[in-house]
Amino acid sequence: MTVIPFRGLRYSGKDLANVTTPPYDIISPGEQEEFYNRDRDNVIRLEYGYQFPADTDTANRYTRAAAELRRMLDEGALVRDENPCFYIYEEIFTHAGREMSLKGVIGAVELSEFSEKKVLPHEETLSKAKADRFELMKATGCNFSQIYSLYNDRSGELPKLINELSKGKPDLSFVAFDGLRQNVWIVSDPEITGRISRLFEGKQLFIADGHHRYETALNYRRYMEEKGAEGDLWKYCMMFLVDMNDPGLVVFPTHRIVRGIRDFDGEKLVEAVKADFDVTEIRRDEAVKLLDENKEHNAFVLCYGGKSLLLVLKNGGAMKAALPDKGPEYRSLDVSVLHTLILEKVLKIDKENMAKQINLTYTRDPEEGFAAVDGGQADCVFLLNGTKVSQIKDISLVNEKMPQKSTYFYPKLVTGIVINPLTDM
Repeated sequence: MTVIPFRGLRYSGKDLANVTTPPYDIISPGEQEEFYNRDRDNVIRLEYGYQFPADTDTANRYTRAAAELRRMLDEGALVRDENPCFYIYEEIFTHAGREMSLKGVIGAVELSEFSEKKVLPHEETLSKAKADRFELMKATGCNFSQIYSLYNDRSGELPKLINELSKGKPDLSFVAFDGLRQNVWIVSDPEITGRISRLFEGKQLFIADGHHRYETALNYRRYMEEKGAEGDLWKYCMMFLVDMNDPGLVVFPTHRIVRGIRDFDGEKLVEAVKADFDVTEIRRDEAVKLLDENKEHNAFVLCYGGKSLLLVLKNGGAMKAALPDKGPEYRSLDVSVLHTLILEKVLKIDKENMAKQINLTYTRDPEEGFAAVDGGQADCVFLLNGTKVSQIKDISLVNEKMPQKSTYFYPKLVTGIVINPLTDM
């Protein structure tokens, strides 16, 4: 795998707390407006601009992003680093009552097709999201946000070097919109950057978050090749790279809220799932604790109509019978079990329905699911445990893909700390 430093575009003379945002795909309309109003140079204007009813093929959010980028460059709000750099990036956060640190390095990764097995996916993607990101890349020629990927360094040499290089005072440090401390150390010494690149040689990368953006980057490379474009910056994409054994890696579950099922009957649902699951009635306030206690099993909590039940898969035979063409890596995933044996088999919510979110929505917060059921906006909610990092690696290595919304890596990366130009600008 080829990972190299790059000459990033960075904000100059700006409070990064006012010009950075979360990833575009988790920003609500209200948050979008808030970021617009924080600073006229906020990265929201580049990464996730407004859409208007009067937009045309020649005047739209993408053309406006390109114009805003040019303005920020002309006015000096964005300045390009003189030398190729790696950017060591750390987020400080609290989880389960203790302070934690997620630390990795931002670099430029040479694009390769998934079939080459240098960069491996683990989730399915949607065409609509890829088309949106492709139009933005064509208009601006930039990566505005990092793809989040994992690597496995059994020697521990690479994470050790990253920790050594980040012992001193960070070059950038600020508290972001979510209250989390962000630290960045900029590494430009050619001897050190060369060593980092060499340590990445031969390693596979596993995409944690940003599948749409990686596939879009591949499409953009093909587009530039067809144009006969000069240079090679567009043959790379910006990634945040973290060792799989980093103690700060946290994967939250994404729970499933079921709604709009015609003639939904919770009692009939429970009777139907008893063929494959042991069912125990529980108190709602025990749900998360009991799920964690059963994390070595395929277990879910089902809540509907004031009832809460723990469902534990009896054995793997039902999944093998339902998915004979899938391997054990896929069949053992909690999301695969839930989707196959309950959502599809019992509730008749097929894959197309799931992709379009007709009868299914997602939440990271159990209380949001409970509230939807209690308020009558949902028929029921299924709570899950988080997917293990080892499962993400295993599923990627056998060329399988998890259902959408199988993982939620926390904390989310901040957009706007560094931008990767794909052309000389």
